[in-house]
Amino acid sequence: MARFFEKFLDKARDAWDEKRWDKLPTLVAIPKLVEVRDALREHNLVDTGASPASPPPGPAPERPARTADGSFTDVNDPAMGQAHTRFGRNLPLGASYPEADTLLTPSPRLVSQRLLARQEFKPATTLNLLAAAWVQFQTHDWFAHPTGEVGKATIEVPLPEGDAWPGGRMAVERTPVDPGWTEAEGTPPTYLNQVTHWWDASQIYGSDAATEARVRSGVDGKLKLDERGLLPTENGKEISGFTDNWWVGLSLLHTLFTREHNVVCDRLKEEQPDWDDQRLFETARLIVAALIAKIHTVEWTPAILAHPTLEVAMNANWWGMAGEWVKRKMGRLGGNDVVGGIVGGEVEHHGAPYQITEEFVTVYRMHPLMPDDFEFIAISDGRTLMKRTLPEVAFGRAREVMEAVPMADLVYSFGVVHPGSLTLHNYPKHLQNIALPDGRTLDLATVDILRDRERGIPRYNQFRRLLRLPAPATFDEMTDNPLWARELEAVYGDVEQVDVMAGMFSETPPAGFGFSETAFRIFVLMASRRLKSDRFFTDDFRPEVYTELGIEWVNGNSMGTVLLRHFPELMPALVGQDNAFRPWSRV
Repeated sequence: MARFFEKFLDKARDAWDEKRWDKLPTLVAIPKLVEVRDALREHNLVDTGASPASPPPGPAPERPARTADGSFTDVNDPAMGQAHTRFGRNLPLGASYPEADTLLTPSPRLVSQRLLARQEFKPATTLNLLAAAWVQFQTHDWFAHPTGEVGKATIEVPLPEGDAWPGGRMAVERTPVDPGWTEAEGTPPTYLNQVTHWWDASQIYGSDAATEARVRSGVDGKLKLDERGLLPTENGKEISGFTDNWWVGLSLLHTLFTREHNVVCDRLKEEQPDWDDQRLFETARLIVAALIAKIHTVEWTPAILAHPTLEVAMNANWWGMAGEWVKRKMGRLGGNDVVGGIVGGEVEHHGAPYQITEEFVTVYRMHPLMPDDFEFIAISDGRTLMKRTLPEVAFGRAREVMEAVPMADLVYSFGVVHPGSLTLHNYPKHLQNIALPDGRTLDLATVDILRDRERGIPRYNQFRRLLRLPAPATFDEMTDNPLWARELEAVYGDVEQVDVMAGMFSETPPAGFGFSETAFRIFVLMASRRLKSDRFFTDDFRPEVYTELGIEWVNGNSMGTVLLRHFPELMPALVGQDNAFRPWSRV
């Protein structure tokens, strides 16, 4: 069987012509995508080195288990990917220096107002709002830059003429540079990730021992929930592994997977009654983290990249081209990741230590997914239970909604409405004037543009060239929308100056894609890397580590089964639904 697939792939490669992969038949396009990914692995994984300021790894765990800070995920390099280590790069270091003279040209606020501001809500009709909440739930697991001290080391953003920004002055705190970096390294400044780089559900469990202890109950491996089955609170703020940029969508998913962790603990306790709290916790965490990774790989990704080739490719990342049935019944076939899948294979870092990259952070700036207005609907009879604006479901006010609306109705409401499209002129208006709990007011669109320039992300055309993609020579080549081309030209003047986010949002993506081909290049590299570099998805994805129950829990569950386990009343909305991130039927 394995040899058959290898021969097929060889023939398919021979049949490859100069067409784009997304224009090819699926079985011919798959080898082309493998070829693209292999080239990215060779050219676009750049090590930024170890930081002397990073904490040393703690003691090694007694048995294979994820640690609080991510250390010892690679036993040969215990500090790799742990919290407070450097972000990597996907582009050459020589192209990754922060902008100086051009940092504020054109003004990021002008880009925000003229190109990004939502004129009217443009829905992504192939997705539901659960998909938007999910991606932020994931990014909080992967990356978080340190926060600059308020009022110190700020960047003064020029305000366009007539701008009514409060106080007439916009100051944005700079991203703190890694304190261990010096110019003597001869490289661009580096920045430290505040969470673990690994796909380990740190957003639920925390990225340090103190947070992990805070979320645990200390009994039977479980996490804390209050008497209503909601996250506990302290001073009105919900307690979980990572709660920055909090809103009701995050509260919902953090609560759901905290409950899922506790159900897994109950099942493990039934099978292993002699296990102590620590063993139950460690094993349940492994299972839940792997289930989240699987859901993202084979459900969320094919929902937002709804192209038949990508559906096959992402399933192959997990199951292999041999398919789910073969892998579950016969095990992983051969040593080829394409045939047998990455999961259950061997760890491979492809020449660079595993790190989340600055470019990965850039392409996951997906704020247009967020609506400005929310309606919460009863699944029982379709009544509107509550309407709220984005500020009214964010930060401390998220808890008000969680307590007022039954969780099943919350989930249902997220399942039947659409997020926004990732395009120009669709950035949430409330995020362009958002009041933070610390008293500051931000235009997050301005900050998004500024952060890329500040952290050394090349402008759009150079970004594409360094990924071996063609760069548009004119504004009309950049977008199929003639009006957008003129607007881009009016703001930037020079096609080489277009910011990467503005360029990506102006692209016409491949058929079915929810985001651009440019972003997809980083995605196709890093999606595989998050699995391939992690021993708990490769060498240690086995019953001796996860238990037989754990392996079956991961392989046999989906987002739909998780939702129905906790909210069986959702069944009428999910009947016939093959992907929980696509719009549900209204009941």
